[in-house]
Amino acid sequence: MIVSLVAGALWAMLPAYVPNNAAVLAGGGRPIDGGRTLGGRRLLGDGKTWRGTAVGTLVGVALAVALNALHPTVVAALGADLPTFPLRAAVGLALGAMLGDIGASFLKRRLGRQRGAAVPGLDQLDFVVGALALAALLAPAWTVATFSLPRLAVVVVATPLLHLTTNAGAYLLGLKAEPW
Repeated sequence: MIVSLVAGALWAMLPAYVPNNAAVLAGGGRPIDGGRTLGGRRLLGDGKTWRGTAVGTLVGVALAVALNALHPTVVAALGADLPTFPLRAAVGLALGAMLGDIGASFLKRRLGRQRGAAVPGLDQLDFVVGALALAALLAPAWTVATFSLPRLAVVVVATPLLHLTTNAGAYLLGLKAEPW
């Protein structure tokens, strides 16, 4: 039962987990804020680009499509209850993850934090909140059916651990300037 719960929660979040990593790899390009400031501080900073946002969103949606194709095989192998992803849910998770991260960047700039500065909690869960909010807006019935309270609990506990681990790996590989 616990394996099915954890597998289902992580599977359901994969289209939201991957976009920010893909955005880092795509990196560069024009900043979304175009260099604009508010109160003497950048709105977002150079790390939030149109290219990264587009690539991250497309990769997340493509992953959801791939997971749908793999679904029967994985369910048979694991015996776990795993969701499939309607297109609206896939877009909501992927784009929502990117928007959650962009929103956190905006908040960090308002708090006077520089690019890459750690804000525990916000850094690990910003994209989760964005992903679930946009998925709920675009595919409400799917979101409610997929993210039960136990699955949400797994997501809230597992995501910070996964986030710290993947960011440390990206730092060690030279893909990120800081390990968080």
